[in-house]
Amino acid sequence: MGHIMRLLLSAALVLLSNPLWADSVLAENQVHETVLENGMKVIVKEDHRAPIMVSQVWYKVGASYEPDGITGVSHALEHMMFKGTHSHPPGEFSRIIAANGGTENAFTGRDYTAYFQTMSSDRLEIALELEADRMRNLTLPAEEFAKEIEVVKEERRLRTEDKPTGQLYEQFSALAYRSLPYANPVIGWMNDLGNMQVEDLAAWYRLWYAPNNATLVVVGDVVPEEVFRMAKDYFGPLKQEPIPALKPLREPPQKGEIRSVVRIPANEPYLVMGYKTPAVTTAETSWEPYALEMLVAILDGGNSARFSKNLVRGTEVAVSASAEYNAFTRLPGMLMLDGTPASGRDIAELEGALRDEIAGLRTDLVAEEELERVRTQVIASKVFELDSVFYQAMEIGMLETIGLDWRLIDRYVEALKQVTPEQVREVAQRYLRDENLTVTLLEPLPMENGKPRRATAGGRHGS
Repeated sequence: MGHIMRLLLSAALVLLSNPLWADSVLAENQVHETVLENGMKVIVKEDHRAPIMVSQVWYKVGASYEPDGITGVSHALEHMMFKGTHSHPPGEFSRIIAANGGTENAFTGRDYTAYFQTMSSDRLEIALELEADRMRNLTLPAEEFAKEIEVVKEERRLRTEDKPTGQLYEQFSALAYRSLPYANPVIGWMNDLGNMQVEDLAAWYRLWYAPNNATLVVVGDVVPEEVFRMAKDYFGPLKQEPIPALKPLREPPQKGEIRSVVRIPANEPYLVMGYKTPAVTTAETSWEPYALEMLVAILDGGNSARFSKNLVRGTEVAVSASAEYNAFTRLPGMLMLDGTPASGRDIAELEGALRDEIAGLRTDLVAEEELERVRTQVIASKVFELDSVFYQAMEIGMLETIGLDWRLIDRYVEALKQVTPEQVREVAQRYLRDENLTVTLLEPLPMENGKPRRATAGGRHGS
């Protein structure tokens, strides 16, 4: 463990042992909520350590809501939310926020779309007025859309089509998910972007951007009653809309390991492995997602974790290896492993080493000492994250938008404390099985002048 990490961990342990500090970040009695008559939920978290606030509006719509043919429409609409309303011409939203000393942006995910501002707390009303205006009053000018969709296409080229790992992950997801819409990229398929019309965005906007499909989260140096009053003044007059009922979506059982190879110009080989796993929203047994989070931290929780110790420094089979799992998604997801083989080692050796690490978790109990060390690091990381007003708001908004309760923020740490070595082994045995696995390999083709050379149509193979 590096010197900086030791300092951070030591500081985190001090913070964790200080109940007054913990209360200032996690206490439920500092979170207040109400629901406006039109169905919009408003959640306020007081944090008076600095005279700032974060305002976020979360919509329950994202890439996983999109039907075939218009993938990427949620992200494209996010871009257009800055392109003007009847009251504010294109660009004025950002100009007003900046003129008041604030910053603003937005993001689209698989399960949500969110818009946020960080400003002095006495400027909250400005942010709420602007957000309420664009919730229902976008003009969606065709000429602005024509320019912005080209921006989105270029973004896709830079992040995916000209990036070997971007192409790898896109093929991996499209292959791994047979039923769930997580198979589609958030930015959309290029064909869909090329055929998208501004009318598609207008229909999507009318369908999902309504107060009864949104949550306002405000965290910072604010008074809850004043926030509720302003929310009622600006969002209260907006009318409800009928929101489509969502069908329950699940992946069919996988019948065997799935493998594919991506052959494209790249500097080095790369490996992605994914095991289908439940999330908090879908788990039949409530402790399983937390055991999976601890399992990932055992593998990839810093310099003393198993991947770093065994694969990077020990056998030196990998120049990098990582593990990832997200317990908080609307639909079931995957526990992911990835890595790059070290110089002189091949991708088959790396895959074998990753499989050996997984096999060890399926057969052997994690030592209590190792589990406690990892648990301390995971909890410390969460405490530091919640020290930020922005991430406090993020946690609240994300949980509410995927259909959970923001109070899980407080219960999360306690749930991690309860995970046992036996539970880590049990989830490894139940989910980290070969018949539940998807593997995609990147086999690099030669580069031309240091730049990728487009592969031919036959240069990609899958099974």
